[in-house]
Amino acid sequence: MLACWSGRSYIPFTKPVMTPQAGTSKDFPIVSVIIPHWKGKEILFRCLESLKALTYQPSEVLLIDNGSTDGSVGPASRKFPDVTVIRSESNLGYAGGCNLGLRHARGEFALLLNDDALVTEGLLEKLIITMQADQTIAACQPKILSIKEPGKFDYAGAAGGEMDRYGFPFCRGRMFDTCEEDSGQYDEPAEIFWASGACCLVRSSLVLDAGLFDTDFFAHMEEIDLQWRLRNRGYRSVSVPGAVARHDAGSTLSADTPLKVLLNHRNSLMMMIKNLPLPTLLAVMPVRMVLDSVAVVYRLLLFQPLNAFAILRSILQTLLQLPRTLRKRSPDLRRDVAQKALYPRSVVLQYFLFQRRTYADLPGTRVNFRG
Repeated sequence: MLACWSGRSYIPFTKPVMTPQAGTSKDFPIVSVIIPHWKGKEILFRCLESLKALTYQPSEVLLIDNGSTDGSVGPASRKFPDVTVIRSESNLGYAGGCNLGLRHARGEFALLLNDDALVTEGLLEKLIITMQADQTIAACQPKILSIKEPGKFDYAGAAGGEMDRYGFPFCRGRMFDTCEEDSGQYDEPAEIFWASGACCLVRSSLVLDAGLFDTDFFAHMEEIDLQWRLRNRGYRSVSVPGAVARHDAGSTLSADTPLKVLLNHRNSLMMMIKNLPLPTLLAVMPVRMVLDSVAVVYRLLLFQPLNAFAILRSILQTLLQLPRTLRKRSPDLRRDVAQKALYPRSVVLQYFLFQRRTYADLPGTRVNFRG
């Protein structure tokens, strides 16, 4: 049964309740479904319609109107009156939009959901059971499959996110632009480095205590930064492949636009500066600068001068923001996180130089280098 808070009233749908599996906790914590939205009526309606498949009670649905100007929120609130709309006058980005929702959320847990994603039946039960079984789990994500290519993993998260030592993220099931077919190869639950913001369940109190998302990121990799900070505090992220979501990657901001290239490179650099112990940071940053320089040349060879310039801008913006970023470094940075949780090689070289296109092809993957 999907139920949500609207104002002060608790309004249930008429769908029968599905309780957690036998032998699990009988508690039913409130889950706040938080959906940041900027534009796109069709994707928003599709997302909200999919929530009817949820069979967990109780939950609330918070739609964050992130300064939308396309008139999509009004019709959505009329068609889905049980959804609570929280409005911002300006676009706060994914980070700020989620923060706004988390500050209003009543739930012990929060399901962060992109407006271009779809949920499936049983998703919340499986995620909640996982979180309740282990208090060290701060975030978990379902298996995320593509909407456009249903048999393939989605770009944004796939079967769980990883990170190499030079700050480049990749996924079980997705390496750069290569998305694998889902043949059950990642159906075993596993510890991951980051759970995708496209669809993930987080423990609200831990996120609030960690200071929420860093709004300097605006969009892209803010969830990785948050979970890295939580990992430095001793918490973990895991995949729950028995739960399934679907996502339309790039529908809000296409994958190869200069803005997305800028955000990805800049935010990756800021994240490393914030979360790596100083000796590790000093050791890896020169290599990262070389890799970014190669990326500039690569973009030029592909006749993408704007994207090449975006990478250069990302380095400049990182330098300009360096004093501010350094002030955000935590005193409890853990060297063992960098040593044990990060992929110890360069995923860029593995993919582009050695032509290793899947997670299973990588030497020294997590299953091998961590017990």
